[in-house]
Amino acid sequence: MCVFVVIVVDKIMIIKLRFKDVGQSGESWEMFRGAHAVTVDSKGRIAVPARYRPLLQEAHASHVVVTIDTEDPCLLMYPMGEWHSIEAKVEALPSFNPVTRRIKRLLIGHATELELDSQGRVLLAILLREHAQLNKRVMLVGQGRKFEIWDEAQWLSQRQGWLEAGTFQSGEVPDEINEISV
Repeated sequence: MCVFVVIVVDKIMIIKLRFKDVGQSGESWEMFRGAHAVTVDSKGRIAVPARYRPLLQEAHASHVVVTIDTEDPCLLMYPMGEWHSIEAKVEALPSFNPVTRRIKRLLIGHATELELDSQGRVLLAILLREHAQLNKRVMLVGQGRKFEIWDEAQWLSQRQGWLEAGTFQSGEVPDEINEISV
């Protein structure tokens, strides 16, 4: 089932996709969505939003993988089961191609397995925090089956740039996007 909700806040259109995928065994997968402001504590921990904790605890034994994004200064946080699928696809890429070798090195080389503590927090390694230039305030941005983790100021600046860029030029938008009616 797929439902689109469009909300306009301060002239910024926010499109929320509510999607419930029911698998063969009947379990449902709720997607990660929305932008959530969280704080990095003095030990480098961030709290996963409360609504997603039960899913991660029950379906993934509280385990996630955090790695770097290869294009933007942010981190990617996957539930363990989802990461296994991504990792298998990345490992299958040819090692002789310099681009795929670079992607393997960055994604798998920085992949860090983490466990949610009893308060739903994960400890981000300093190397990961430095890559994303994370300060005290960060944003967890839902991207379906993963979260992006951004420094709040970096996220606001990047988002503003995307909004100011306006419409896409012909040929920039993949055909799959044109098939979605919002």
